[in-house]
Amino acid sequence: MRTDKVTLKEKVGYGLGDAASSMFWKLFGMYLLFFYTDVFGIDAAIVGTMFLITRVWDSLFDPVVGVIADRTESRWGKFRPYLLWIAIPFSVMGVLTFTTPDFSVTGKIIYAYVTYSLMMMVYSLINVPYASLLGVMSAEPEERTALSSYRMIFAFLGSMLALLLIEPLVNLYSSMTNLQIGWSMAAATFAVVAVLFFMGTFCWTKERIRPIKDEGNSLKEDIVDLFRNKPWWILLGAGISALIFNSIRDGAAVYYFKYYAVVPDGLQLGFVGSALSITTIYLVLGQGANILGILLVTPISTRIGKRNTYLSAMFIATVLSIVFYFLGKDNIIGILLLQVLISACAGSIFPLLWSMYADIADFSEWKTGRRATGLIFSSSSMSQKFGWSIGGALTGWLLSFFGFQANVAQSIEAQGGIRMMLSILPAVGAIFSVLFIMFYPLTEKKVKEITKDLNEKRQV
Repeated sequence: MRTDKVTLKEKVGYGLGDAASSMFWKLFGMYLLFFYTDVFGIDAAIVGTMFLITRVWDSLFDPVVGVIADRTESRWGKFRPYLLWIAIPFSVMGVLTFTTPDFSVTGKIIYAYVTYSLMMMVYSLINVPYASLLGVMSAEPEERTALSSYRMIFAFLGSMLALLLIEPLVNLYSSMTNLQIGWSMAAATFAVVAVLFFMGTFCWTKERIRPIKDEGNSLKEDIVDLFRNKPWWILLGAGISALIFNSIRDGAAVYYFKYYAVVPDGLQLGFVGSALSITTIYLVLGQGANILGILLVTPISTRIGKRNTYLSAMFIATVLSIVFYFLGKDNIIGILLLQVLISACAGSIFPLLWSMYADIADFSEWKTGRRATGLIFSSSSMSQKFGWSIGGALTGWLLSFFGFQANVAQSIEAQGGIRMMLSILPAVGAIFSVLFIMFYPLTEKKVKEITKDLNEKRQV
């Protein structure tokens, strides 16, 4: 009888954790730059630099959290306790990040640096252990892919919820107070939901996998093992490139529709007393297409393998992103159609990435006899944040370079730059991701051999 069978309830519980994280992750990716420039009131170039500094530091903080989590011992396991301990600090910092103090411009910049840096550190403290949990819930590659798919589906559902509700909630709360307080109250609404979701993950999941060796690994051994892990380096490069692709597209979308695209009259949908803007429609369609990509990835990867599925999806995303550049500003149907197709490709790669990191953790244990699940998965989180750091910083810098000025009509150069930020520039990141993944060596056959060997050693 299999002892590592994961129930449907557990898969749903695991998914809830990424729904919680992704609500704020997506708000940061899609709206935070816009919030800082058009609501908070600081320059785009300053925000870009802040994103780079705070996110790079936070990326380097992720492996520290992974090392600590690997050495955590509690009655709840190594990774689950962090869901319990950090849920409320995570939510509090989420609200403070979207709060505008009555400070001078310099005071606001300092406040933004402090609150956003703390938010990213708290995000690491809960998300790295959460990600690592995948590696100890089951040893079966198929179960891991299923768990990863549930995670990604719930992540995009959480993102969709945030994108669907953020503008109506901001408008609702702003009508009672003002725009700045409206943003804080909207963030507080998502914060409460996030706490409930994290508690669901804590209560409904179970850690099963124990390392072959019970004695503690030295930090030096873990780091040396990681740096000698060729598949890890390849996946690190692919993940960073993919996040640059995503973060530039995400960060520029709000600007694209506010300052460039021409939306036909009446293209709005009534919703809870207001209307969905074309921006919301575009973003929500993208999240729905992400989910479609996740649903397709398991049968496709089962047939042609994880590496080939990833490579194909990112190559198609590259081509479609280039096509996006040639759409007219009033071709809203074409814009939305390409958003669906590109997002379906982008959505399909993330469950593959997380599943491949679990395979890399097994590969490392199989090769060295030592397991460092938290460190491996924290490196995945690090790659995401590092790619997001570069992409977010580039978005702010590029807006400034192209001459963007908040809340005024944009110059031809600024409009052209915003147009490129949804097409040509993300395509560069996508093609780099393709080039990296071409060299990924862990085939399905190799992974099955490793899993079989590790299972035999654990039974000794």
